Amino acid sequence: MKTQVYNQEGKEIETIELNDRLFNFPWNPDLVYQALRVQEANSRTKTAHVKDRSEVSGGGRKPWRQKHTGRSRQGSTRSPLWAHGGVSHGPKEERDYGLKINKKAKRAAIFSVLSKKLAEGELRIVDSLGESQKTKELNGWLEGFFSRLTADKKGRLSVLLIPRENNRAINRVSRNLSFLKSLSPKSLNVRDLLLHREIILEKEALQTVNKHYIHD
Repeated sequence: MKTQVYNQEGKEIETIELNDRLFNFPWNPDLVYQALRVQEANSRTKTAHVKDRSEVSGGGRKPWRQKHTGRSRQGSTRSPLWAHGGVSHGPKEERDYGLKINKKAKRAAIFSVLSKKLAEGELRIVDSLGESQKTKELNGWLEGFFSRLTADKKGRLSVLLIPRENNRAINRVSRNLSFLKSLSPKSLNVRDLLLHREIILEKEALQTVNKHYIHD
């Protein structure tokens, strides 16, 4: 399939041929959901943790003798029955929340999202992102680029930039804008592709994507 390439002024300058496997892949919401769920689970931090009776302090001495006190038998104040004792069956930091997905299925989900974004006009290819060294310059370029393409566009921008490899200037400057994220062409993932409404792919980065995901 073919698509237009834009310059930084938002004008169409040429037409290029795209790989059908990447950008003409059928939409598969179930597979995309599976890939997203796996990614979210694998990025989950293990913060929930409670101490059991072996981890709380105290309780080395038997509270009272076994018999002839009129009270129930107790062996330690670290018992879950006591205040400040250990917790039974609570969450532990050793728990593994990770899930797995096949490499081919993960890539197919990425292809599905890329194809949908392109079909809905939310993915555009530009000839060059330049070497902007200032946040103000990059912010002005993005606002002008999208305003020229869609004059009636409403709402705040949410943009994912996919520059060519080792474009350190873009990667550094993009950190200062809350609505913008820069992503390596070798690090495409379902969450970032779905999270951002607009995607700008540099033409040179397109070659890296083809080589990494199709011919690798």
